[in-house]
Amino acid sequence: MSERIRILVADDHPVVREGLVAMLGTQKDFSVIGQASTGKQVVDQAKRLKPDVVMLDLEMPEMDGVQAIQELRRASPVTHVLVFTAFDTDERILGAVQAGARGYMLKGAPRAEVFNAVRVISQGGSLLQPIVASKLMQHVNAEDSTITNREREVLELMARGKSNKEIASALSITERTAKFHVSSIMSKLDAHNRTQAVSIAAQRGLVKIK
Repeated sequence: MSERIRILVADDHPVVREGLVAMLGTQKDFSVIGQASTGKQVVDQAKRLKPDVVMLDLEMPEMDGVQAIQELRRASPVTHVLVFTAFDTDERILGAVQAGARGYMLKGAPRAEVFNAVRVISQGGSLLQPIVASKLMQHVNAEDSTITNREREVLELMARGKSNKEIASALSITERTAKFHVSSIMSKLDAHNRTQAVSIAAQRGLVKIK
C-alpha cells in the first residue's frame, strides 16, 4: 500500500503497550505514530497527530476510556477508535459503543483478528469481536423488552380504561403516537389485547389496577 495506516496506541501498562507496538510493527501497512499512557495523553496526542486509528484500553488514569472516546470524537473527528481491553462486561461494551468506538476487541484475540480490525476501522467500518457482538446483542434485546417510563404512563391510563385518543390528550402527544406506545406495550408483554396487557402488567407489578 502507498499509504500506511497511522496508529496511536494507548494503554497504561508499558509492557502491554510495547508489545502492541512491536506486534503492529510486523505489518507493512501499519505505522505506529505515538503512544499514550493516560486518557488525557491520548486525547492530546490525537488532537496533534490526527491518527487514523487509536487502539485504546478502557482502564486509563486521568480519564477513563469512555470519556476519552467522547473527547477523541471532538478533538479529532477523522480518528476512529478501536477498544482493545480485558473488560468484557455488557456495561463496558455498551458504554464504549455508545460513546463512538468503531471496534471492540478483547486482549488475547488472535493477531490476525486484531490486524483485520485495524484495517476495517481505518476505512470507517465497524468491527466487533464475535463474543463482544453477542454480548451487545443480548443486552440490546433485553433493553428492547423493558417497559420505558413513557410506556408506564400509557399503561397507567390503559389500566383506567382510557382510549388512545384520551391517552394522547392526557400526555400531550398525538393519537398516532399513543397507538404506537400501546402496540409496543402489547408486543413487549406478549399480550393479544389491551385488557390482557394490563392484566400481565399488573401481575408483574408494572401497574396497579384500581
